[in-house]
Amino acid sequence: EPEEPDNGFTACLQRLSERAAGEGLGESIGVLRELQYQPRVIELDRSQPEFRQSFAAYLRNRVTPARVATGRMMLASYPDFFSRMQRETGVPGRYLVAFWGLETNFGGYLGTMPTLDVLATLACDERRSEFFTAELITALRLVERDGLEPERMRGSWAGAMGHTQFMPSTWIEHAVDGDGDGRIDLWGSERDALASGAHYLEALGWQAGERWGREVRVPDGHDYRESGLDFRLPLAAWRDRGLRRADGGPLPVADLEAALLVPMGHEGPKFLVYRNFDVIMSWNRSQSYAIAVGHLADRIAGGGRLRATLPEVETAPSRSQILRLQRRLAELGHDPGEPDGFIGPATRSALRAFQHEAGLVADGYPDSGTLAALEIESENR
Repeated sequence: EPEEPDNGFTACLQRLSERAAGEGLGESIGVLRELQYQPRVIELDRSQPEFRQSFAAYLRNRVTPARVATGRMMLASYPDFFSRMQRETGVPGRYLVAFWGLETNFGGYLGTMPTLDVLATLACDERRSEFFTAELITALRLVERDGLEPERMRGSWAGAMGHTQFMPSTWIEHAVDGDGDGRIDLWGSERDALASGAHYLEALGWQAGERWGREVRVPDGHDYRESGLDFRLPLAAWRDRGLRRADGGPLPVADLEAALLVPMGHEGPKFLVYRNFDVIMSWNRSQSYAIAVGHLADRIAGGGRLRATLPEVETAPSRSQILRLQRRLAELGHDPGEPDGFIGPATRSALRAFQHEAGLVADGYPDSGTLAALEIESENR
């Protein structure tokens, strides 16, 4: 019989206990002895899908008529609470409800994996050991500080908890008692979770009285090298370039800087985004997620659907295809950053430079024409 059938997990728990003791933790350290290794967590951590949803499919699946209707109902359920949150933090209720809808479908799915077991499993894995060790120690501090019961702590496979899916480090810094009962419970109290979300957004730099951004119309012939989060102009300059609101009206007169995003290229929907978009991206680094939060918040507040037609493209280019694209861009002298199979700002910037050189619309989107110009086979999916 092998001595350690648990991948060294028992020995790792011992090291974690010593670290916790060294950081001044007390009674909660005993919990570590009870934890179980979770092999499924490592599988999920490693399985980044080869094919991912396109922006169009992502938005269609997340900003649904049912979610908009439920969001409106939730916003109407707590009028005094949301007014107080807006007074205290500057964050309107529609955004809090939008985050809630995207994170857990308004509490419909909080996650079922045992949080402390998950964090210990990831802390004992070499890939992001230091990050998850710190999260585990923080979770044990919460057990001591907030009286959390370890066996009731359940959430995502990455250790996120409650209605707003806070990691322990976010909980300990930003969670608040939103319902006034003297304790913080992000699972059992919707008000605690939503108030915590509001205070977190405030701490991330939320600008009271400003939108997240808006859908816009862009005139034919626009130079799309002027797009992406790293290119910003005052609203007046975008107005001078002929951009208009999606309904055709003029852009508002406001002292704001904005960036133009074209997540599906120049033929898809287009957005001008402001400082609060950056705040949403501090919560989750995905541009698609941040646009979905903003658009869902607008819909919950009574706004209409996007004016632009979402292309019927279900999958984004595959990771292997993006890897080939990144290597090819580098060969051609356009630096896409470290090739990783993901289209980040550096890859978009390199792609725009290549497209411009090749006489294509330089929108940073790898459409079939761009892939052909790079001599990369298109995958019909």
